[in-house]
Amino acid sequence: MRGTLVDVTPLRSSPPFRRLWIGQALSGFGSQMTLVAVMFQVWQATESPTWTGAVGLAQAVPLIALGLFAGSLVDRVDRRKFYLLTTSGQAVCSLLLALQGFLGHVPAVGVLGLVALQSCFVAGGGPASRTFVPHLLPKHQLAAGLALRRIAFQGAMLLGPALGGLIVGGLGIGACYLLDALTFAAALYGAFGLPPMNPKDAPARPGLRGVLDGLAFLGRTPVVRGALLTDLATTVLSMPVSTFPLINAERFGDNPRTLGLFLTAIAVGGVAASLFSGTFTRFPRPGLVMLGASATWGAALTLFGLAHDPWTGLAFLAVAGAADTVSVVSRGTVVQLHTPHELLGRVGAAEQIVGQAGPDVGNMRGGLVADATSGTAALVSGGLLCLGAVAAVGATTADLRGSSAFPRKTHTTWPKRP
Repeated sequence: MRGTLVDVTPLRSSPPFRRLWIGQALSGFGSQMTLVAVMFQVWQATESPTWTGAVGLAQAVPLIALGLFAGSLVDRVDRRKFYLLTTSGQAVCSLLLALQGFLGHVPAVGVLGLVALQSCFVAGGGPASRTFVPHLLPKHQLAAGLALRRIAFQGAMLLGPALGGLIVGGLGIGACYLLDALTFAAALYGAFGLPPMNPKDAPARPGLRGVLDGLAFLGRTPVVRGALLTDLATTVLSMPVSTFPLINAERFGDNPRTLGLFLTAIAVGGVAASLFSGTFTRFPRPGLVMLGASATWGAALTLFGLAHDPWTGLAFLAVAGAADTVSVVSRGTVVQLHTPHELLGRVGAAEQIVGQAGPDVGNMRGGLVADATSGTAALVSGGLLCLGAVAAVGATTADLRGSSAFPRKTHTTWPKRP
């Protein structure tokens, strides 16, 4: 039974990892509250699922435009200092959101502008953060460390949206944004405890050349490319979050206190999967696990769209959340085990574009389809497209199906600095 539960060895064996984990967990809690506040504020101003989908677009565009260049920069500088700088920038943006929330009467486009500005800092801080786990933990604890990070995210997603809905309904959106800004102090505390992380003997080449080196690695490494393509297919084609305000209006009377239940349902499944992550983090074929979990995500969202009873629909969202956690942890394991240390920033940036910008683009797709047809059509079509895309990637990428959790060492020669 102990072998099925989450492995907490990384928290015991690495104090820097433990402090970082606690700080990012608390900061993630505030971010989930803000997600509800932003969606509700934009929905109240526009009553359009296209506009709520544009929240995701405002987050995605900076990640896509800046992500790869930020990842190259991460591979050239002290990753700890860079993360501290970008996290401070995110905190300032949260304070600006709080200010406009208290002042009121800010148009939706102004709120989206602040969301986009904050996402510019995320574009840099995300790749830096993704390099920390392989730096702080030995390889045999890598999957367990990623699972712990995932349970922190899902725990925040479980409680943050529900509490965010209560705060928005009671104290207003300004108070919700302000609490998010305060939680960044915990993230900064965790980062201050990290050791210096300067680039080693082969820092990234500057500018576009460093970006092209990272893309060349993805092009000739099928197992990493296949993992990212699988996740990209599922997120872009089937993310459901932008449809939640519409579904909430149809099934729960447009009550802001129930809007958070949709994200909470996904988090319930995610937390359950994280608590029993030993069942899949010890499995020797993480690529195969990822493919199966991604297909389960698509099937669960299809059933959520078809469910007429709201509570049955929430149960399908919980299944989707569990599948998402299994997929994300398995993807991270595949990517980080097969990526050289000197490329972690650039590959981490590509992973962030897939893992964060992909869902944002997918939410825009969902909002547009829901506006043109219905919420049900957007959900069902997205789930079925996801199933087809996962099957295609799995059938054409044998290296992903057979990838081992303990890859053999390979020797790779990278372009030298001029």
